This record gives sequence, structure tokens and C-alpha cells, in this order.
Amino acid sequence: MLSLSKSLSAVCLTLFVSAIAAFGATKGANAKTLNSPLQFTMANIDSQMVDLASYKGKVVMIVNVASKCVFTPQYAALEGLYRKYQDRNFVILGFPANNFLLQEPGTNAQIKDFCKSTYGITFPLMSKVSVAGKDICPLYSYLTSEKTNPGFAGEIPWNFTKFLVNRQGKVVARFLPENKPNDEVVIKAIEQALAEN
Repeated sequence: MLSLSKSLSAVCLTLFVSAIAAFGATKGANAKTLNSPLQFTMANIDSQMVDLASYKGKVVMIVNVASKCVFTPQYAALEGLYRKYQDRNFVILGFPANNFLLQEPGTNAQIKDFCKSTYGITFPLMSKVSVAGKDICPLYSYLTSEKTNPGFAGEIPWNFTKFLVNRQGKVVARFLPENKPNDEVVIKAIEQALAEN
């Protein structure tokens, strides 16, 4: 009976220590409050990890892209924007996603080859992610949540939804897939963000 009591005490102590450790890890993870989409680390199209904080100080357009969509020709206009403004510290981050009618079925290598051979894409492409649903990636969970991105939150409706992030890492505009990258309203928002320090 005594040995059983000692065993139970040991188990309880182990569980208590584990609970304290888990609480500390959770507290540490939550200690860094997320207030910018540039606080995430994401894999690029070549599976290399990229700290998005490296883009702070630039104006960033975050776009979920797809290769077999009615909006896929927007790649050409996105590349045009990038080439026009990259010398002014503007960058586009393309996030391939297969959430809408399976319009991005390829592997990262296939997506990269398609973008380069078809549209001559030179702006950074990231690894394929989920931008909606139960498996939504943390970056898009942040972008679509009213709690973390008030004013620009809401589910991603389709491919080529665009978020504009200013030099301080704050989301300042959101554009529907129907808004082409070279639409006047998009250009105006980019130029305004570029003009700010």
C-alpha cells in the first residue's frame, strides 16, 4: 500500500512539473504580441525559411496566387508593378494556394517553373500555403482575423486577393481579386505608402 502511495505521488509530481513547464512555454510564446504580418517566418518557393521582418522598411504587397485561375493573367501586371517600384523599396510576396476549385494543384517546383516561363516572374514566390479553412496558415489567419487585422479582416474570397503593408509593417489596404494590380486605386495606394516615411 505504501509503495502504491509513493507511485501515485511520483506520478502526480511528474504531471505537476509537466503542467508548469507547459504553462511557461505557452506564456513565452504569447509574450511576443503579433501586431504585423511581417512578424511571421515563412518558407519560400525553394523551401528556405524567410523571416518576413526582413521586409520591414519596404512597402509589401501580399497576394495569394494560383496558376489555373481566371485571374492568373494578373501575374503579368504584378510583375509590371514590381519592376516599376522595386527601386523604391516595393516588394510583392506571392503565396500560391490551392483553396479555390483546386486551381493551384502543382508542386512548388512546378509553380516556380510556370511563373518564370509563362510570366517571367522575378518577385519573391513563397511556398504553397492554405489561405482559408481549418488548415489556414498562421500568416493568413492573422490577415483575415478581425482581432489581429481590424479594418482589413475577412475571409479570402478567391485567388489574387491583395494586402498592402506599409513601411512600418501595418496593413493599410486590401483589394479584391477583381482589382487588377494596375488599377488606379491600387496604384494610388502603393504610391501613397511609398511616399510615407
